[in-house]
Amino acid sequence: MSSRLAVVDYDSCHPDKCGNMPCVRFCPVNKGGTIAIEPSDAKDGKPVIYESTCISCGICVKKCPFDAIYIVNIPSEIEKKVIHRYGENEFKLYGLPIPIRGKLIGILGRNGSGKSTALRILGGEIIPNFGEYDRRPDWDFVLSRLRGTELYGYFRDLVDKNLRIVHKIQYVEYIPSRVRGYVKDVLARIDERGVLKDIVATLNMGSMLNKKISSLSGGELQKLAIAAALCRDADVYLFDEPSSYLDIRERLNISIGIRNLLPGNSYTLIVEHDLAVLDYLSDYVVLVFGEPGAYGYFSKLYGTGAGIGHYLRGFLPAENMMIRKEAIVFPEKDLDVADLARRESKPMVVWRDVSKKIGDFVLKAPKGEIYRSELVVAIGPNAIGKSTFMNILANNLEPDSGYVSSVGYRISYKPQFLSHDIFSRYGDTVEEVLRNVNPETLNASSWIHVDIVRKLRVHKLLPKPVKGLSGGELQKLAITLALATEADLYVLDEPSAHIDVEDRIAVARTLKRVVENRNVAGIIVEHDLTLVAYLATRVIVFDGEPGVYGVASEPMGSSRGLNRFLKNLDITVRKDPKTKRPRINKPGSNLDRYQRSIGEYFYMARSGESED
Repeated sequence: MSSRLAVVDYDSCHPDKCGNMPCVRFCPVNKGGTIAIEPSDAKDGKPVIYESTCISCGICVKKCPFDAIYIVNIPSEIEKKVIHRYGENEFKLYGLPIPIRGKLIGILGRNGSGKSTALRILGGEIIPNFGEYDRRPDWDFVLSRLRGTELYGYFRDLVDKNLRIVHKIQYVEYIPSRVRGYVKDVLARIDERGVLKDIVATLNMGSMLNKKISSLSGGELQKLAIAAALCRDADVYLFDEPSSYLDIRERLNISIGIRNLLPGNSYTLIVEHDLAVLDYLSDYVVLVFGEPGAYGYFSKLYGTGAGIGHYLRGFLPAENMMIRKEAIVFPEKDLDVADLARRESKPMVVWRDVSKKIGDFVLKAPKGEIYRSELVVAIGPNAIGKSTFMNILANNLEPDSGYVSSVGYRISYKPQFLSHDIFSRYGDTVEEVLRNVNPETLNASSWIHVDIVRKLRVHKLLPKPVKGLSGGELQKLAITLALATEADLYVLDEPSAHIDVEDRIAVARTLKRVVENRNVAGIIVEHDLTLVAYLATRVIVFDGEPGVYGVASEPMGSSRGLNRFLKNLDITVRKDPKTKRPRINKPGSNLDRYQRSIGEYFYMARSGESED
């Protein structure tokens, strides 16, 4: 048995532009005299689908030119687990992650799948209605529905006000509009646990204490938000995307801080898209699957390693559910650079003795080359010159000395920092921008549309005004335009910023296909260690002192480069023997000590080896 779930994306629905509501006109149930879909005054004249009479034929889905309708049959065993629905034909949430006192629960899934809604329910900000959106729920109703479940005790304490909750928000860029003053004063006022000195040391915040909050960078705002949460004395800690804006070293620092500085008997839930960080932080993981914007389903608790492994393979055994058609497979060995040279008689891009000074900062790149059919990944701390070097390779900056031989090649460049104005000059809506930059992006049969536009769900953004796009939506639009441009060299600066793990995977796969199928080259800046290991043919390691000087190594094999980079950071990482993905070792663990003793900071662990 199953029940119907019908969702209309009312932001994407435009009855005045679709040709007199073909979803209503072509519905076979309507034609037979029963009403399954009709315009509704309650929805400003937009259609409402009646799930009790809808037969899930899919005609309205296909007729909608804006992909605004989603209809699926939900198995009855899943439907019994409904927790909340926002309204008729709106998003529906099934299940919740189960908090465990003293354990860190990681949450992994797509944006729009209900992760933030779940955190708000667990934080008492939303009273769940269990799908009964027509009634005004109260906490007595919630407790009656949860009686006998694993969640009852938690919500009993929540209702009785026995739980104090701290929620580290996702969008830290809003902090300056709500909080005024100097960092040290703000943190001193809220240091309820007397751990501020330890937090400042662990998160390396000493240089930002005397800054005004209004002057903080994105990474500094993220560390401020995490520090503020850790300072509070609470029973429940909710962290929504704590690694955004941070480099690899900073991501490990905040991971250590969260693991070591939280009260030992607290409930902690963490939403995170960086798999290496999620793996390091979590004791257990919950995987969220479904259709973004339509419904989300929370899996059972999995052990962290097993859960992430299931996620990469795309199949959840406990739920007997396929969540992705293709498994994510990591390379087992480095590319032989000599083989690159044999395939290509000469490098495509060469640089020698490059030097550039910007203000007080100096970048040097002594030598290097990039061949066709390879993806080079630039890694290093923030403010070390990676973006400056990308601009030099893209011919947006002239070096003060030395030379780059990329002149004459077509280059497609995606900058690190994006603004709405970059795209507004091409049109007011996403559809106009895509049409004016490359009409093939809107051709449903073109590889660009199939592999980029639809995989990144940019087609859902077509009617949206550019000025109304979020940071993640801007990022996906910028990536789409960069990859849709015919070029010999693709230069992408931090393409994973602000987007979820599935979109990161889609971008990585598309990048690989573009480079290999077109016989072109790519160079990207990336802080997500999992993506670096998945993408890199070779890596460039940036050393130096952030904000003062940076030195770019020549491209080297990814294992050798990551070993050098991780040694500089004093971090050991192993490749999982089953999935080959990178996993950060706990400091002082057996494997951490062993890798340090043999000088292998990026190490292929053998089956049976343990970090404990």
